[in-house]
Amino acid sequence: MSERLPGIRPRPGVWRRLDMSARRGFPSAIAALLMLLAGAPFGFGGQAQLQVAIALACVFFWSLFRPASMPPWIVFLLGVLSDLLGFAPLGVGVLLLLTVHGFALRWRRTLMRLGFLPVWVAFTVLAVGSALAQWVLVSALSLRLMPGGPAVFLAALATGLYPLLAVPLTATHRSLADPEQA
Repeated sequence: MSERLPGIRPRPGVWRRLDMSARRGFPSAIAALLMLLAGAPFGFGGQAQLQVAIALACVFFWSLFRPASMPPWIVFLLGVLSDLLGFAPLGVGVLLLLTVHGFALRWRRTLMRLGFLPVWVAFTVLAVGSALAQWVLVSALSLRLMPGGPAVFLAALATGLYPLLAVPLTATHRSLADPEQA
């Protein structure tokens, strides 16, 4: 008969604390790195929308599957980075990413029980709403009606990009949760 005796657990060592910090910080670091790569001057059209689509997908995925690793202040910083890289009015990306983060947290319990397809549909609805909100906000802040093509492109790009990002992010999530599988 093995009893669990109350006692004092030893403090984790330096390497264990570094490992835990790296696991906790990886989701935000990979989101920022992907955003920076998408913001690099490659010279092809639609880079600003690609960068926003990556930000939306990463924030949604990590907020849904590892919410402790994607706190609101990190989402805020990713939104500022998104605005700066995409030359958008400051605050638009912040508002969009915080809204996506809040939606993912609010519906987390429901979406976690469902398969990939319903999660993708939920993200698609969120991507379309985010693209529409971005178009409305940029138009209002510019005091003129902006063309709708980039918003439609952003919604389509984010929707198509999510499965491509979800596969490696899911594998990463599993290895972060269980280091023996890495």
